[in-house]
Amino acid sequence: MSAARGSAAGPDGVTRVGVIGCGYVFDHYMTTWSRHPRLRLAGVADRDAARAARVGAFYGLRVYPDNAALLADPEIDLVMNLTSIESHVEVTRAALEAGKHVYSEKPLTTDLAEARALAALAESRGLALSCAPSNALGDTAQTLWKAVRDGAVGRPRLVYAEFDDNPIYLMSPEGWRSRSGAPWPYIHEYEQGCTYEHVGYHLTWMCAIFGPVRSVTAFSAVTVPDKTDHPLDPPDTPDFSVACLAFESGVVGRVTCSIAAPLDHSARIVGDKGMLRADTYRHYRCPVYLERFSKLSLNARKAQSVRRSPLLQALFGVGGRRLKLARNPPPGESVDPGDGLGPWWSPRAALTRLRRRELGQQDKCVGVAELAAALRAGRPWFPAPDFTLHLTELTIAIQGARADGAPRVLTTRFEPPAPTPATLSGAPDYGAGRPGLAARLSEKLLDRLHRH
Repeated sequence: MSAARGSAAGPDGVTRVGVIGCGYVFDHYMTTWSRHPRLRLAGVADRDAARAARVGAFYGLRVYPDNAALLADPEIDLVMNLTSIESHVEVTRAALEAGKHVYSEKPLTTDLAEARALAALAESRGLALSCAPSNALGDTAQTLWKAVRDGAVGRPRLVYAEFDDNPIYLMSPEGWRSRSGAPWPYIHEYEQGCTYEHVGYHLTWMCAIFGPVRSVTAFSAVTVPDKTDHPLDPPDTPDFSVACLAFESGVVGRVTCSIAAPLDHSARIVGDKGMLRADTYRHYRCPVYLERFSKLSLNARKAQSVRRSPLLQALFGVGGRRLKLARNPPPGESVDPGDGLGPWWSPRAALTRLRRRELGQQDKCVGVAELAAALRAGRPWFPAPDFTLHLTELTIAIQGARADGAPRVLTTRFEPPAPTPATLSGAPDYGAGRPGLAARLSEKLLDRLHRH
């Protein structure tokens, strides 16, 4: 992992951030910006002046006339590149050449040689280069990570991750708008594909926990060629991909992306003694469940009645128990400032909390705050450049696999990182507990049923 060099804060200890790109994703960052008091949004720029003006007016931000003006401001320490994927290289290179640290939306590039060139440029200038996503810093991923390190499921064998994101073409995406009124760029999403847009969310935590991937065997295809009447360029970007990952650690993984199947963002880590699972990457405090395997639970889940009944699952230990989440304050902070939504009795705050609980809340700013905190402290940051290059190569390999399904040996690697100090200092209770009397009495019956 690279060591941070240079300052990314003024004398007041605050990092001044300039944002290039004021589209749909910008509002997602703004929903949790208040959780990071050491980040100060200095201003925004966009190639579309009207788009920048709308965001500036909505949030009360300074609007630069163009990217060059923002990059020329000596007060800006760090640039967030929130432009569309095809603009990532150009904007990131310009920011680095202007002497700014950079945090880019994912993927860093769609060409590994260009990604290597950007990393080399940053290194030569003594600048930091980091890239989304950073959901491995969320409490859910940190809890999974800690549990694996602690041997809660024994030796990990398999990891499964799903990113079916609904058949969005049936959901009128042309009408979706962000908080400030930006349209969701559904045509651009179709043209780039769900793998470029989504697979990093799972790859980040998978690689953080299990280390670099030795080889990947993938398949990608267009499953819904008629998802829009609008002409697409290119017309055949895959909207489905599945990849099997052979990690250097010996773990085998599988990750699936699509916009054809109903929503499923789940994750499972299977070891020789049990299984960890979480429902979604999207909610950074999504519950994590630990099931310690037993003859009883493994036999019980074969029964249709058990699979359909939460009560019977609890009785027989199927699905396991909820773990206490590892709680981490925002990077660089000693305490968690809360959600900033207001008092519990506020109807507006209550409604927002309900929506976040049901639909999830990503703290997209956590990666920016992590980079800024690392630079202030002179320590390595996550995700480090070699980690980002590895994820970039993996993403490109999965997106471009098409139908040949040939194995590809990765040319990049990284030194596996560790969870945060706050996570490592925790002492979770992984005790499985003894099955109840009714469950123990049922064990022999279940065993007999499955033998006949």
